[in-house]
Amino acid sequence: MKLHYDCLGHGPNVLLAFHGVGQTGRRCYEPFARHLGHYYTIYAFDLFHHGQSKGVSGSDDFSDADVLTRALWKDLIQKFIKEKNIVRFDVVGFSLGGRYALATAEAFSEHLERLILIAPDGVVDHPLFGIATRFAPTRGLYRRLSDNPQPLFAAADLAQRARILPEKMVSFVRYAMGTAEQRRRIYRSWVSLRELSFNIAKLHAQLKRNGVEVWLFVGKYDPVIVPAKLKLLSERLPEKHFFVLESGHGGLVERAALVMKQKE
Repeated sequence: MKLHYDCLGHGPNVLLAFHGVGQTGRRCYEPFARHLGHYYTIYAFDLFHHGQSKGVSGSDDFSDADVLTRALWKDLIQKFIKEKNIVRFDVVGFSLGGRYALATAEAFSEHLERLILIAPDGVVDHPLFGIATRFAPTRGLYRRLSDNPQPLFAAADLAQRARILPEKMVSFVRYAMGTAEQRRRIYRSWVSLRELSFNIAKLHAQLKRNGVEVWLFVGKYDPVIVPAKLKLLSERLPEKHFFVLESGHGGLVERAALVMKQKE
């Protein structure tokens, strides 16, 4: 089990970076390298089932048993920071990478200076995440929908017409699940992360005890990670560390990098 990474930037501070679904570490965090490469040396990881990284089991094969546990993740990051002689570091996670960033912060809060969350997954678990991933029968149903998404798309269109789901959300679902490869990647990613859920109040208290700054960036027009859904965390942060940016989901990483550049 290992993750591919690209090293970006040349700054004296270390940043472990985890990207969003369908991306690679380099593609996601090139804006950080452009705007903050003087401040950070960025280790931009390809998450499991993305880019040059394989699955949790270390192979391209996949089964429901490929689960990333807290113990596995802690061991993997511990080996990495030992190999690189890293003592103190920052962590950033965008979208799906937010769940990896939270797991890293939980395991290594004594080593962290700053946790940067950009429209993060994992702060609040959508009920569908638990239903779709944690029970064998519903995982089977989710897998069948991944293979044949037309009923899902039809249900989403119906929900849009009934004004249950916004048009932007339905459009994003169709875009994110437009090909068999995309659907397979999302299915495998979600299922493999099903044990990584967090008590945000407890985790925030842990980080605060260790002097870790938490910065949260959200997009005002983001249909995926809606700012109001992150109140569990945002209401615990000082105003100077919570940013609602004029952005949707896709442009957030660069906008967050620009804000951080102004603050450095």
